[in-house]
Amino acid sequence: MDFSKDFFGKKTSLTVSGQLEGELGATAVGEIYTFGPTFRAENSNTPRHLAEFWMIEPEMAFYDIHDNMELAEEFVKFLVQWALDNCMEDLRFLNDKYDEGLIERMQSVLGIPFQRVTYTEAVEILEKAVADGVKFEYPVHWGTDFQSEHERYLVEKHFQKPVILIDFPKDIKAFYMKQNEDGRTVRGMDVLFPKIGEIIGGSEREASLEKLEARIDELGMSRKNLEWYIDTRRYGSVPHSGFGLGFERLLLFVTGMVNIRDVIPFPRTPKNAEF
Repeated sequence: MDFSKDFFGKKTSLTVSGQLEGELGATAVGEIYTFGPTFRAENSNTPRHLAEFWMIEPEMAFYDIHDNMELAEEFVKFLVQWALDNCMEDLRFLNDKYDEGLIERMQSVLGIPFQRVTYTEAVEILEKAVADGVKFEYPVHWGTDFQSEHERYLVEKHFQKPVILIDFPKDIKAFYMKQNEDGRTVRGMDVLFPKIGEIIGGSEREASLEKLEARIDELGMSRKNLEWYIDTRRYGSVPHSGFGLGFERLLLFVTGMVNIRDVIPFPRTPKNAEF
């Protein structure tokens, strides 16, 4: 096969994350997390994307989407506060020499509740912004996946605080996300931060065997390598949820860097990717 026009320009074997296996651990012992490298081949050549990055992924049994949002907010606030408490000398250096608003921006996400808003409400806000003269590079309408400019507008301009987006169209989200009663949306969530956009992505997982199998078939996915995952619903499941925190995106936020390749020792890009 000719791989020259593919993202890496050659045959490449990738893995995504340990989330699906993490779900088994959570349903066995209650609450778990994984921390490891994650590989993606989406053609996103931006200052916020890497072909290889690190992700912290909690999975929790008996958590619904609201519990998931609460934990994600508490988690990221804890990490920002820890950096302020333990790394202030470094933060002052970065604030004075590189990004004058760094410490103030970090403090601004603490002590306030994150704004919860549905995807549909966010689309309406963005469409009104366009009608009022705001210029976006990428068009926005119901069913599109938000770009960084849309996420940052919601956080930095409209709400002026971190935002948790929920209830996304099921067609732009993964097969394992729990479907809402409307049949159009799923219980996904994205936590959006100033200057960064999405810093956490997660969802309540689909616990219904029938709905999970129907979604797999609807997407034309091969069941060969998913039977073990389907078994976790076939033989009994519980409501459960989880999310992934992009570690390098967290580092972008707490350092003020603008290019994610500056916060990972060995950035993998299409030109230097060696697997």
